Amino acid sequence: MRTTTVEDLPADVLACALRRLDGPSLAAASCATAGLRAIAADPATWRALCLAQWPSLGLETLQQHNILGSAAVSPPRLFADAFPFPSTSTSTEAAADQCLPGELISAVDVYHTENGAPRPLFSRVVETSTSSSWFLASPFRVDAVECKDPVRMASASFSPAELELSWIVVDPRSGRAVNVSSRRAVAVDRHWYTGETLVRYAVVLGGSKFEATITCSEEAGCLNLREVSLTVEDADGAAVSGEGSLRLLAAAMEAPRSKAGEREREEAKRRYEEFVRSKRGRKESKARREVLVDLCCSAVSAVAVLSFLASVALR
Repeated sequence: MRTTTVEDLPADVLACALRRLDGPSLAAASCATAGLRAIAADPATWRALCLAQWPSLGLETLQQHNILGSAAVSPPRLFADAFPFPSTSTSTEAAADQCLPGELISAVDVYHTENGAPRPLFSRVVETSTSSSWFLASPFRVDAVECKDPVRMASASFSPAELELSWIVVDPRSGRAVNVSSRRAVAVDRHWYTGETLVRYAVVLGGSKFEATITCSEEAGCLNLREVSLTVEDADGAAVSGEGSLRLLAAAMEAPRSKAGEREREEAKRRYEEFVRSKRGRKESKARREVLVDLCCSAVSAVAVLSFLASVALR
């Protein structure tokens, strides 16, 4: 008697069932049999999955097309690049011989998880030209929302610390991408002057920190996004240039992805806290060295003055 398997179901029924899976489950199902792999490889299925996960990917860019509409961007490849966290082994050496992206597209989504499902609150696409000498030499910074153009959202029954952020950076030429946000906040601060809430999301790549910050305020029961930006700083707390940031991004796009699974978000926060401790330690060590140098200089100056006075007195 022949055993009935899931592949005995009509192909359209199987395709409909696979479209209801999340990304990791769909990837696992495609590894089961050749038949399931052929059905799961449908670009339309992965496109719908990407749009459900990141609505910003369906927004039009200045060229009047969306990211997934580009011939260079494959939905399955994009999901494999952007869903897992980048590997901790990312290094600028891996991108030393690569052609740096002449343009970056940022797909930014802010959402809040309710009943286990993410609810999109804000989505935006930002195009950044990276070929100018001004960009390459200046500190890296991309703004999705600026203070002069705040975004007013509907009444929220949750705190800003519960906001989640995805910031996908795409190279439209190669079609590769990387998500440089920790998704969940790694730190929540209060601005010392304005009193606005600063919600920080960060990943550490190649010894530098990519930090996306949501600046928001609550007025009349509504949450206002006043600024959403991405910056990069090195282990000493100095801003990384556009060229240095491009090398880090190019290396991260080509590097393997993390295999931490469900622990990824906790791992991202741990790496951020280690980076902050290391930066604090380097700063304190530098301060101690500066104090020691000052003392040595003062001692040498004192000896020089005393020697001069002694030579004058003995004449």
